[in-house]
Amino acid sequence: MSSNPAGGTGAGSGPGVAERMGLAPAMIVMEIGYDSDADESLRGRIQEVTGEELVDENSDEVVDMVLLWYRDGDGDLADLLVDVIAPLADNGSIWLLTPKRGRGSYVEPSDIAEAAAIAGLSQTSITTVGADWTAARLVGRKSHGGRR
Repeated sequence: MSSNPAGGTGAGSGPGVAERMGLAPAMIVMEIGYDSDADESLRGRIQEVTGEELVDENSDEVVDMVLLWYRDGDGDLADLLVDVIAPLADNGSIWLLTPKRGRGSYVEPSDIAEAAAIAGLSQTSITTVGADWTAARLVGRKSHGGRR
């Protein structure tokens, strides 16, 4: 697992965040768990880079990425992760955004690791994506033969 802290000054949701998250033009990103505390500059940057509006969890589209805002108390994380796997493309990823340590509704890293394992996901990186949020990239575990 690699750690990619936000570089430079500012909150971490500037130009480099799109590259850290692997965003590219025309990618479809589903957003789940949006609330008034979500980082609006990050949301805007995602839409700017992809050129697409964020789709909500009611969409029937296959998506390249899921942006999942999750706070302690939002329900069972493992169940939620299992649910958000369904709309992902074969090579898609989930970015789990949780409040930074010391913020309200902070989620322990051990809780994230346990929920990811139950859902059959692996955590591949962690990065800062705003003044109040940390993001963990979760992907499906790959078999040697690959998925067809």
